[in-house]
Amino acid sequence: MAFGSESVLELLHAWDGRGVVVRHDAATGTWIFVAIHDDTLGPAVGGCRMKVYPRPEEGLRDALRLAEGMTLKWAAAGVPFGGGKAVLAIPRKLDKEERRGLLHRFGELLNTLGGAYATGPDLGTTPEDMKVIGLVSDHVSGLPRGEGWPDDPGPFTALGVFAGIKAALRHRRGTHALDGVKILIQGVGGVGEPLARRLARGGATVLLTDVDEAKAFSLAVELGGSGISPEIAYDTQCDVYAPCAVGATLNADTISHLECEIVAGSANNQLETPEDAERLAARGILYAPDFIINAGGAMAFGLLHHGLATPEEIEDRVLGIGDTLDDVFHEARELGVGPLEAARRRAARRLHRPGDASP
Repeated sequence: MAFGSESVLELLHAWDGRGVVVRHDAATGTWIFVAIHDDTLGPAVGGCRMKVYPRPEEGLRDALRLAEGMTLKWAAAGVPFGGGKAVLAIPRKLDKEERRGLLHRFGELLNTLGGAYATGPDLGTTPEDMKVIGLVSDHVSGLPRGEGWPDDPGPFTALGVFAGIKAALRHRRGTHALDGVKILIQGVGGVGEPLARRLARGGATVLLTDVDEAKAFSLAVELGGSGISPEIAYDTQCDVYAPCAVGATLNADTISHLECEIVAGSANNQLETPEDAERLAARGILYAPDFIINAGGAMAFGLLHHGLATPEEIEDRVLGIGDTLDDVFHEARELGVGPLEAARRRAARRLHRPGDASP
């Protein structure tokens, strides 16, 4: 797999993080990137993404963007961790033994960092993968420590998005009631499915779309909603668009097609560029900043792993994401700025005053 040095240097030159660890796994042809963006508030904690990329540089770009997003996420939530992310840029789908070997070697690499970064599940990796890494490394966030401990961050991320959607509705409409609200969820995986179930129980009408159309349509029928083909998702009328799959789905092209009042979902790096926040505002669409609304899973597992909360306390902490968004929307209105700018200011205040970032 070719590695274009010039573009790699350009990516690193434009990045303001602490550093990147790069390793090529010869056995599988995988490029491993561990990006540590900031450790002002504590050691870096962030998920491990496994994905086939057209070029390794795109995996590095993902790692850099996602690590910065984790810095903002922890700081805005007031949790004492730094921003980091790992990307395993695999050349193809790996068989079971190849995958297990790669995860073991990734765990051994984590050990060489001496606790500077702890990983967790992300797009393309599972709680079971984290258990495999945990066989060789202690630097895995959120592994169950006994009966009653959760092993999947997805439902907690979904809970935070659920609270965030209600906060956005309250800000836009004056009520967080879900009855009759149409919510289009893009991606019905580990977060999108539990989110759809919560919203349907709350009275919302769910519209579901996924690259796996059969899965989306089947779940929609079960929940009394509708399945939507991916080709028409952006043009589908809804009240809330909830991107819960890959990032960068909000860009100059797709934003011009959106037929919604609110964007509030779990995907990381939803905006392709910072200017896309302005494009949403110009169309009168309220944006719930992704690193605020999607923090539930990371928050739950990070706090549990470091002994800063009990399983019984976690749900209340995650539901507090709704209160955080209330504050962000209020500050944005008071200052005459967009929600993304207000959220970034909130994170910056914490990063400049580490003593404020207590759990």
